Amino acid sequence: MKRVVLFILTNLAVMLVLSIVLTVLGVGRQPYGGGLDLGSLMTFSLVVGFTGAIFSLLISKPMAKWSTGARVIGQPASPTEQWLLATVGALAGRAGIAMPEVAIYEGEPNAFATGAFKNAALVAVSTGLLQSMNRDEVEAVLGHEIAHVANGDMVTLTLIQGVVNTFVVFLARVVGFFVDKVLLRNNGEQRGPGIGYSITVMVCEVLFGILASLIVAWFSRQREFRADAGSAKYLGSPVPMMHALARLGGVAPGALPQSMAALGIAGGQGGWAALFATHPPLEERIAALRGVQS
Repeated sequence: MKRVVLFILTNLAVMLVLSIVLTVLGVGRQPYGGGLDLGSLMTFSLVVGFTGAIFSLLISKPMAKWSTGARVIGQPASPTEQWLLATVGALAGRAGIAMPEVAIYEGEPNAFATGAFKNAALVAVSTGLLQSMNRDEVEAVLGHEIAHVANGDMVTLTLIQGVVNTFVVFLARVVGFFVDKVLLRNNGEQRGPGIGYSITVMVCEVLFGILASLIVAWFSRQREFRADAGSAKYLGSPVPMMHALARLGGVAPGALPQSMAALGIAGGQGGWAALFATHPPLEERIAALRGVQS
């Protein structure tokens, strides 16, 4: 989950900074004499919207290493590291992708895969995950992460984030134009955007950004189901992944509570928070795997 949150936050930060800088320079302002220039505004919105998303994608791997302190395994220093390299290599072969970098980092049970390109990805697992799971379960988690890479999830997430960013920037300025024109401008004196435009744009970018995050979170939840199914495919059975998810929830399979705590590749929140969650509840993921099994 950390890789997705980090990607979204970096993207939003870049988008907002770029939007503010370009607006201050006058690039994003609309001429008022002839009304809205929708073509120019859409071009501006596309540049701002996709720049943040693409930049976040390109730096996703170094940022993930830095934020977690992950140590890439070069020459394996233990049987566990040797097994990790061999297992990831075998899974990558089944998925039809190049061998990704493999890393270990200190922390609670967790794992992630990231990178801008399928054949230059990074797969990392935490020491907590290695200590709390048996090898079948760890292999299932690794299969889940390899499936993310093979499915091109980071690239697809970038495209979706870029599209929603574009609409956020575009709609915020359209609303700002009309609010400024109808409510806050002195038609006879003011020839450029007024204070109403600037304030409305900033407020709308925040509000529309929150709504856009619902779309990104929904997509992220769907890709988790696909990655779970990918792990089941690579291992030839959904059982190891079901066991791994149940282990993350701290309960045995078949005795699942209504809600489970989420760590690492797991997730699941109740109420309104579920709309913003990047991962579905564990019990839903296990139920979906039971469907694959049947």
